[in-house]
Amino acid sequence: MSQKKRQLALAVFLTRHGHHPGAWRQPGTADTGKPDFRYWANLVHTAERGKLDAAFFADFVGQSGDSTRGIERRHAFLDFEPLTATAALASITSHIGLVATVNTNFEQPYALARRFASLDHISGGRIGWNIVSSLADGAARSFGIDQPASHAERYARAHDFVELAKALWNSWEDDAFEGADKESGVYLNADAVHPVHYRGPYYHIDSVLDMPRPVQGYPVFAQAGNSEVGRDFAARHAEMIYAAAQFIEDAQAFYKDVKARVAGYGRDPDTLKVMPGLSFTIGSSLQEAQDKFGALEEKVDFSGDLNLMGQDVSAYPLDGPLPDLPEPENGKGRWRQLTALARRENLTIRQLFLRFNAVRGHRVVLGTPGDIADQIQDWFERDAADGFNLIPPLLPSSLEDFVDLVVPELQRRGLFRTEYEGATLREHLNLPRPENPNARTAPAEAILESAA
Repeated sequence: MSQKKRQLALAVFLTRHGHHPGAWRQPGTADTGKPDFRYWANLVHTAERGKLDAAFFADFVGQSGDSTRGIERRHAFLDFEPLTATAALASITSHIGLVATVNTNFEQPYALARRFASLDHISGGRIGWNIVSSLADGAARSFGIDQPASHAERYARAHDFVELAKALWNSWEDDAFEGADKESGVYLNADAVHPVHYRGPYYHIDSVLDMPRPVQGYPVFAQAGNSEVGRDFAARHAEMIYAAAQFIEDAQAFYKDVKARVAGYGRDPDTLKVMPGLSFTIGSSLQEAQDKFGALEEKVDFSGDLNLMGQDVSAYPLDGPLPDLPEPENGKGRWRQLTALARRENLTIRQLFLRFNAVRGHRVVLGTPGDIADQIQDWFERDAADGFNLIPPLLPSSLEDFVDLVVPELQRRGLFRTEYEGATLREHLNLPRPENPNARTAPAEAILESAA
């Protein structure tokens, strides 16, 4: 790793209207749910103007046929498929990283490795992969999965998937296509191709990827698991982990835990960037910020079905306590955080929804630009975070406020870049480029076994 001064990392999680459930009803937000590429382009250009490391695109895939009850009042995350969106955005941006969420339950390693390699070349090395293995009921039904795998098995399969994808990206050495000789008719160096003969617990393949090795070697790997299995998966593979914590003590404990796990797998702990989510509302004074946030909360609709982190609590009194409910198969870590907060502070379902569910358990900061910068600096310097995944409550205005008011303050404090350095997402994050284990030292047809 480089001895470059530690620098704050900042990504932004973009949605159609903003992350707060009351956002879509605010003046100035998009008044339609129809896909609009210009809207997304403007958001990403704003983030790039602020020199942010990356824009992050989630994917809430699959709506089952019987999930439409109350859909007329539901603020849905329905928009472009992330790989398609990042391909288009790569062509109109030049520096910012683009992180696409792809679920390993619905893809095949070869096809996905090919698409990510293509995107990394198209973008000049600015692509990241948010690796997801969750399997909500609606998604399972949409893809015709009758017997969903358990939480642990889905992570095990995701591990096998990632190992195979890496093997495919390594099937070509970086300089394989750089020596074409028209005179002799030799197009590539035959010693630079390494056919993959992969035998893992869930996948097997004999092939060579029909795309050169990505510019970055591999896309930057991101992951958002908070459970024990999720943390361990991140320690083995991830280079960015999106965490959720409302209190610095919880964030510090998470930071220490995952960094130790990374070291346990023989990796440099600095190669995993811990990036909690941060919701923020900015005003010229604390009162103005509170008033702006209050306007969002006033527009939250409690009249339809009520869902807390995947659990339907519509049958219970809104102003009563959270009942004892079975732990869900998806989002185990977040559910434990939610129930712990409910018990610790004796919150009603209504209070819990506004306090936790509206921001999915992330830190909420209200105040002046200096107040927001103080909170960021405090967590960064006290080993609670390497950076933050910004979750603007209201778009586009919250992001514009952050870029125009908070970023300059962070720059004045020497915490954040004033210009991009380097060209790739790995270079932005000061992450090493993965070496190709096949590079002229291994036999041309090494059999690559996955780690069980």
